[in-house]
Amino acid sequence: NEYITKIRRAFAGERFVSESLGAVIEDAAEGYAKCTMVLEPRHRNSLGTLMGGVMFTLADFAFEVAANQDGNDVVSQAVQITFLTPAAGNILTAEARVIREGRQTSFYSVLVTDELGTEVAFATANGYLVKRE
Repeated sequence: NEYITKIRRAFAGERFVSESLGAVIEDAAEGYAKCTMVLEPRHRNSLGTLMGGVMFTLADFAFEVAANQDGNDVVSQAVQITFLTPAAGNILTAEARVIREGRQTSFYSVLVTDELGTEVAFATANGYLVKRE
């Protein structure tokens, strides 16, 4: 898909999520993004469960991709995440969808699941459109 290739190129500079976490943009459309990552031992905490920060970062990245298409410069103003249950699978997916988009601010929902269909986290994100000078 030509559009996904363009979006992946646009976010190629996000080295932390791609290199450190292994996150990949799977799908995108205006106000929507689906990002995935394969879970590895390095993503787990001392209890053997997935680090909350890993889920948060993947959710925040999906929000970033969804909100920053078509030349927008949207930054996270506030993000709230609720961890629902530990991931049972080995692949994590975050899907971000716009709920409301105004002139300066926006509101998104992000659902994080594993490949078994387990809903592991739910996040909401408020975005702020930075004006270019």
